[in-house]
Amino acid sequence: MKLTGNVLHLLEDSLLVRAQLDGNTVETDGQSYHYGVNTDAMISGQACTLGYTPVILGPHFLRNFKEVVVDSAVQDGGFQVIVGGDAYGSGSSREVAVVAHVGAGIELVIADSFQRIFQENMVYGGMPFTTDRTVLDRLKAGEELDVTSLYAALPPFFRAVSEAGGLMRYGTQLLAGDIAPTYDVSPTPRAMNIAEKLIARRAWAGHGQPVGIASVKPGDQVLANAGFRGMHEYTTGMVVDLYRKEWGDAPMAAPEQVAAFEDHFVLIDHPTVPDAVKKARLAPAMNLTQEMVEACEQNGIRLHGPGRAFPPGVCHRVVVEDYALPGDVVVLTDSHSPTAGVLNAFAFGVGSTAMAFALRTGMIPVTVPKVVRVELTGRSNGVLSPKDVILHIIGDPYFREEQWRSTPTDTCIIEFGGDALEHWSVDELSVLTNMTVEGGLMTGIVEPCSPITTFLKERRGVDAEALFVHPDPGATYERVWKLNLDDIPLTVATPGDSRNRAPLNDHTDEAIHNVVIASCTGGSLADLRAAAEVFRGRTLADGVRVTITPSSTPVAEDAEKEGLLDLFRELGCVVSEPGCGSCIGNGPGIPFDGETTASTTNRNFARRMGAPGPVFLVSPAVAAASAVTGKLTDPRTL
Repeated sequence: MKLTGNVLHLLEDSLLVRAQLDGNTVETDGQSYHYGVNTDAMISGQACTLGYTPVILGPHFLRNFKEVVVDSAVQDGGFQVIVGGDAYGSGSSREVAVVAHVGAGIELVIADSFQRIFQENMVYGGMPFTTDRTVLDRLKAGEELDVTSLYAALPPFFRAVSEAGGLMRYGTQLLAGDIAPTYDVSPTPRAMNIAEKLIARRAWAGHGQPVGIASVKPGDQVLANAGFRGMHEYTTGMVVDLYRKEWGDAPMAAPEQVAAFEDHFVLIDHPTVPDAVKKARLAPAMNLTQEMVEACEQNGIRLHGPGRAFPPGVCHRVVVEDYALPGDVVVLTDSHSPTAGVLNAFAFGVGSTAMAFALRTGMIPVTVPKVVRVELTGRSNGVLSPKDVILHIIGDPYFREEQWRSTPTDTCIIEFGGDALEHWSVDELSVLTNMTVEGGLMTGIVEPCSPITTFLKERRGVDAEALFVHPDPGATYERVWKLNLDDIPLTVATPGDSRNRAPLNDHTDEAIHNVVIASCTGGSLADLRAAAEVFRGRTLADGVRVTITPSSTPVAEDAEKEGLLDLFRELGCVVSEPGCGSCIGNGPGIPFDGETTASTTNRNFARRMGAPGPVFLVSPAVAAASAVTGKLTDPRTL
């Protein structure tokens, strides 16, 4: 690679970004880079409905970033290298974010640190990247860079994949018997935490060898036998396209452990969705849906959705209700897959290439994470929710600044423990694991506790005790963090990033016009009950809109039986069918001009909900109280 094009620095100062797009050279010394350039900024939820090829996505790369980038601006500007700051690639597992870089002409990505899924997607798809800024100096000096030299900085598995030409080619060589494990398959036994034990039990030990090795440690990269694998409308078309190009009609591994979900697009045509959104998104979204339906029919994959063979719901909620079990490795092409970690499973999001690999080989690459153990003690006192707790945790400088990181390819998870877990149900605890990804983490996993035992017995008729994975005595942790619930205030995330934590009491003068109680994080039965408890006997403030979306069919049915949905309707709330559209601008609750939103969803990136306007992340009780008063409100003050 020789630098023949331009370099785009994604700086905090929007005027300097605009100047570069206008063809000017800017001075970057002393300038701050935008923190957490996210996948919604790289390629919006609307653009993702159009397809998944570089030609389609390239013109939409970074559209609306800092409110200064327009369609085709990066492509037309001849930018060859992009430079970012910390947490580059935050957010979704959407591999199309990498594809959009390619389509826009980007040949190299340089950043201070990368988020785990985005980094994996670059490795598996063949996009060169580095955290070494001196590489840019060398390019500017006229040096011709051998991009394969960047592989030397990668750990063995990433390096092997890169040298093979990407994960798909690596998979073909593995299936042919030409690949041996890149890691020690006879390690010395050691005391392990939950995640390490679970990964070691499922690690591939080589062709013809029993599954499992004696131990793993942070930084190891192994191939692990995957249990449940899942996809949805945004991703299934790309997954199957990659699969067919590499393996044609070859059979998938264990298709009975695969499901697809029609959940991201099912609410686009809801009556309250603005016509402009329907016009821009509905038709292409239905094309992607049809691709998914055909792929499921051809490969015998079960399909969840309205009118399908299996009931509709947000994929993460359905996985907890119907599929994941303690000790499982669970992967979906969605960043909020850590939800299933609430069941003492190792669950994480992957890109389309990794999923195609998993569908054919039955295995998924895993970088063994560093583990922070968070022990929760104290009492919730009926108001403090897991949403407050996780916003408090991921907003802490330790996670926001990724102080756990020592190398560019490190990963980290949270192991949740402590007697305070007993205060909440699986519904509520799933918010803790779901939102670990918002803190730049791979996943969260809950230690064995009675809420899991009760849930699996009542919901699935499963004996959890026989499946539980416990940490070994003497297991090693990156940090053990003891948190007393009494020390955690009701917490919000201020607009722009879920890590922007603030005490609710600092923002009680903030006017709220739009309230959304929905998503895999905020649409469970426990969430609807919490909102109803606040709403009962009260009315909505003048001019406040409220959208409520149950997260699954059983949740909707139970909420109907309990009279919760009737209560919401009588208040004047919009109550929709199960789905996850509100979170990503594909359903009711899209902000109108001039509105500020309080949402129980898990992500509040600029424009993610389908329109500009500030979004505060809050608990269901705070959302309901805010709808009653018209401003961010502590429900205890009502």
